[in-house]
Amino acid sequence: MAAPAARIFELIADPAQQPRWDGNENLAEAPAGQRVHAVGAMFTMALTLGVVRENHVVEFEEGRRIAWFPAEPGQQPPGHLWRWELEPLDEAHTRVTHTYDWSQLTDPKRLPRARWTTADRLADSLARLAALAEGC
Repeated sequence: MAAPAARIFELIADPAQQPRWDGNENLAEAPAGQRVHAVGAMFTMALTLGVVRENHVVEFEEGRRIAWFPAEPGQQPPGHLWRWELEPLDEAHTRVTHTYDWSQLTDPKRLPRARWTTADRLADSLARLAALAEGC
């Protein structure tokens, strides 16, 4: 992406910004003030289907990496992980890798939805994120 890693990371680590670039068109809104700063953080997100998810942050390196397991409120995460990794190439360019890993998914009812999240949908998220980060 033709944007600094810090700018891109801010759009990812602030859940209120995530619906703006979600290529799955699954995220509706998140309350302001939930910017992630560390492993162990939890943020909530309302989905377009009207349900809320608690997202448990399991990887975090400021400006470089963030990953979370979504779960129903008060429940253990069923095992699908969203991960973003940023590699600054220079002051104005960043390599961004977006991963959806459902290899640990334990709930068979969630498998159809997991399969619905295709490489094209991940690429859509990357393209939307780039448009926002590059347009700032």
